[in-house]
Amino acid sequence: MAPLRQAELVQTSLQLYRYLLRCCKQLPEESIRQHYRHAIRQSFRVHADEDDPERIQQIIRRAIEDADWVMNKYKKQK
Repeated sequence: MAPLRQAELVQTSLQLYRYLLRCCKQLPEESIRQHYRHAIRQSFRVHADEDDPERIQQIIRRAIEDADWVMNKYKKQK
């Protein structure tokens, strides 16, 4: 299950970027939010030159799965 309901609507890298930043807003502490925002930005810089549509969709799916894992991790700690 994805962290936010809009996960199935994510089709482009920009949509993914916005989606992941919205997920960060739900994290419990500011330091944690800053850490994951930084990680998201770094990942987008690393993959900025990706032009294979199949690879982009693979990255999107993996990023949503990772966001789900992170959100569940911090939900359990509350």
